[in-house]
Amino acid sequence: MDISQELLEQILAHACEIPEEECCGVVAVEDGSPVRAVRVYRATNIHKSELKFQIGSDELLALWNEIQREGWEVGAIYHSHVRSEPYPSQTDINFAAEWPGVEWIIVGLADPATPEIHSYLIEEGTVREVEIAKVPV
Repeated sequence: MDISQELLEQILAHACEIPEEECCGVVAVEDGSPVRAVRVYRATNIHKSELKFQIGSDELLALWNEIQREGWEVGAIYHSHVRSEPYPSQTDINFAAEWPGVEWIIVGLADPATPEIHSYLIEEGTVREVEIAKVPV
C-alpha cells in the first residue's frame, strides 16, 4: 500500500494525542497497482485500555459503509502500542484472522520522544513486515 506522509502523520498524531491508551482506526484505499491510501478514519477504542483495542461493531459498520459508498476498501487497520515495540501481539494476530489481506499499521510509543510506525501483513498466523511506501500527497 502506498500512503502519503500526510496520512501517516494523521495516524501518528492520533496515537500521540492519547498516549495512555491504544488508539485505533482504519485506512481506506483506492484499488490500483499499487493500492493507494486515500483517507484515515479515526475510531474509538471501546476498551480505553493501554493493553488492547477494539472498535465497536456499530462504529466499524458505519466506517465500512462509508468507505464502500466512496468506492474504496479497508486497506489497513491501525492502532498504537503504548508501552511496547510496534510489533503485533498475539491478540493482534488472532484478530487479524478476521481481516485477510488487510495491513496492520502499529505505532510504538515505548519511547514517546521517538515513536515508531511499522506495517504488517498477518496471514494464517504468520506475521510479515511490509514496507510503508510513502508517496507525495
